[in-house]
Amino acid sequence: MSAGCNGCHGGTGGGMGPPLTNPVWVYGSDDDTLFRLISLGSDELKKQGYTRKGSENVVGPMPPMGGVLKDSDSLWKVIAWIRLVNPSSAGGGTAPSASATPSGAAPAAPSGRHPRHPPPRPRRNSG
Repeated sequence: MSAGCNGCHGGTGGGMGPPLTNPVWVYGSDDDTLFRLISLGSDELKKQGYTRKGSENVVGPMPPMGGVLKDSDSLWKVIAWIRLVNPSSAGGGTAPSASATPSGAAPAAPSGRHPRHPPPRPRRNSG
């Protein structure tokens, strides 16, 4: 992934960050949580009230990639790539649990980005 995912996530096998191909999703695998995690990074996500739902061996927090991925379309492409390398991630794509979701307004976005991101794209029926 040109955004730099492989540097920490080791392509599909993990590295200093968790692998993207196993069934463990530290903060959840729903589109909204992934969008916020990638854009804001794990430290800011926790400041927004999200809690860890799973456990992985990681070296440090995920950095915010909102400054690297300049628009929401690029971020959705990363999420689509995650779904491609880990089709089981979409199975957990329901709404995040109450313990993982903060109450209140949308998180503050990194500077230069709109404070609210577009809603998750609707899923297409394959039948």
